[in-house]
Amino acid sequence: MRKQSTKQDHDMAGRGAGLARHGTGRFSALPPRVAFYLLASIVVSFLAASSAPTPLYAVYQAQWDFSPLTTTVVFGVYAIAVLVALLTLGRLSDHLGRRPVLLAALAAQAGAMVLFATAPGVPELLIGRIVQGLSAGAALGAVGAGMLDIDRSRGAIANSFTPGLGTATGSLASAFLVQYVPAPTHLVYLALVVVMAVQAVGVVLMHETLTPEPGALASLVPVIKLPRTVRRAVLNAAPILFSVWALAGFYASLGPSLVRALTHSTSAVYGGLALFVLAGVAAAATLVLHSAPPRTVMFIGIGTLVVGVATTLVAIEGGSPALFFFGSAVAGIGFGSGFQGGIRTVMPLAAAHERSGVLSLLYVVCYLGMGVPSVVAGYLVVHAGGLLITAREYGAGVIALALLALVGLLSERRVVSQDTVAG
Repeated sequence: MRKQSTKQDHDMAGRGAGLARHGTGRFSALPPRVAFYLLASIVVSFLAASSAPTPLYAVYQAQWDFSPLTTTVVFGVYAIAVLVALLTLGRLSDHLGRRPVLLAALAAQAGAMVLFATAPGVPELLIGRIVQGLSAGAALGAVGAGMLDIDRSRGAIANSFTPGLGTATGSLASAFLVQYVPAPTHLVYLALVVVMAVQAVGVVLMHETLTPEPGALASLVPVIKLPRTVRRAVLNAAPILFSVWALAGFYASLGPSLVRALTHSTSAVYGGLALFVLAGVAAAATLVLHSAPPRTVMFIGIGTLVVGVATTLVAIEGGSPALFFFGSAVAGIGFGSGFQGGIRTVMPLAAAHERSGVLSLLYVVCYLGMGVPSVVAGYLVVHAGGLLITAREYGAGVIALALLALVGLLSERRVVSQDTVAG
């Protein structure tokens, strides 16, 4: 194992050194391996920042007296902003290079954290979420493609692992700060500003992983276009990506309220724990299954997502918090393996100057799943039956989407089998 690891490190160093000479004309202060983990840490910090407000929604509701619908709108605005950025800025790093886009995104994300820390009401919270979403959308494609530039195999794994790790970390850390530290609505965000400042220094020191190309302005025009080489893979991956992120969106927006209803506790830790379990198990599943074939991982994701969500529905019906968290853990396996299977099925098929755009389009699917159903759920909670009924309907919808993904995978397998026989 040590020999294999040494060889991989040597390969990474060789590719990174070549990129440094080709992309910038000088050597970087950061070795390729360090640059790779720096890029991974940016995904973690951005996703942690996106989930940090989850345990704080109860605090904001108490201070500003707004409904669950407002909570989901605040959450949904972030997802819409990410979508806009992915469609307009997602391919920008393929033309300007990864570093300039990442530096601008880090600066904007830090600015959003300052807006949150000083927000006196819902309008300012909405503005902060928009800025946060735009910067995240600009960065996700660039940082993901940058990791693939340095090491394609590890990059595909990291692109699947880091979002779950970041979401879980942000949710639980924020919950503990809310529960046990004074002024949580300030301290959570200021701590993230410090992290992002350190990351910006690291980006300045790393080499550019891609030779910039003309066409930056033209890349800002939204184009829903997939290279021919990845089209079939994207069609198969899209339903499972949508369904797992729809579940994550529900946990991030209305999960704390649901847990409070089941546990009859106002502890912020319980509110953050549900999303932590879902996303943390998802990240662990990504690592455990990283060497399994992508299609196998997708089948595992579909099966565990259906079983996990069905278990949470039983728990809601019976009022069992323990069963709910168990079901959330099983669904987390579905989240991690479904997301990983989708990414690993598609991204290795994309050429270097297509990766940022392709990855951005995959994230468009993810954030559509995260944002739109959550806002609909918030409306239903307020106007059509309440939280528990909405949770049951939402869970049933996620199961239906997962089964749709299963039908697509099985149909594609039959097509491949027929082509093989015909050949």
